[in-house]
Amino acid sequence: MAGHSKWANIKHRKARQDAARGKVWSRCSKAIIVAAKAGGGDPSMNLTLRYAIEDARAENMPKDNISRAIKRGTGESGENVEYTGVRYEGYGANGVAFVVDTLTENVNRTAPQIRSIFDKAGGNMGKPGSVSFGFDEVSLVIVSAEGLDEEKAMDIALEAGAEDVQTSDGVFEITGPPAACYAIRDAFVKAEVEPSSFERTMVPQNAVSCDLETAKKVLRLFDALDEHDDVQKVYHNGDLPSEAFEA
Repeated sequence: MAGHSKWANIKHRKARQDAARGKVWSRCSKAIIVAAKAGGGDPSMNLTLRYAIEDARAENMPKDNISRAIKRGTGESGENVEYTGVRYEGYGANGVAFVVDTLTENVNRTAPQIRSIFDKAGGNMGKPGSVSFGFDEVSLVIVSAEGLDEEKAMDIALEAGAEDVQTSDGVFEITGPPAACYAIRDAFVKAEVEPSSFERTMVPQNAVSCDLETAKKVLRLFDALDEHDDVQKVYHNGDLPSEAFEA
């Protein structure tokens, strides 16, 4: 994917999330519940839970909310909560590929609803694996290039386990293995450089170039999927012009 698309996509998503903070916390809570249910409530012994808690803290989720989610997952709250992780895949305008990760209490409800969102956008939902093979799971850390030269950024990143550093739109886009996300983040924080964003995500191996009109359709589908209550993450391989994010 072209460099500007990664950072522009992140800013677009975060701007929408900032306007609906409660929904973001709901997603974080689900991830914590599932992790605690699967591996126990001690983050020092449950790496998936640790990551989920770190993600929640990054979204400024209150400590009490995090604690309640852990107890719901372990069963200490007395609630019987059961979420199933399901990945949906499909295509939008101009053959742009989409991967949609969900956590749902009712797969029979969620599947037709996600399919309907694709259909209404003029796209179509594919079979499992039909799209995701074209994406790689990585850590993606964004650091402002202001006051930070590329050589120093590369030294910090590579020593922390990163695999690549790209410059785009005034930022360094640092990628590495999914497990290295927090090590890379912490290395920059230790160097007194606060990352603008850090996450474990999926990036496309190849991007589909989109004109402005197609890009707007891609973003409309992205937003419609992202608004669904069961959706945790949405990824696509559209290379979108910067004007699309300003419209």
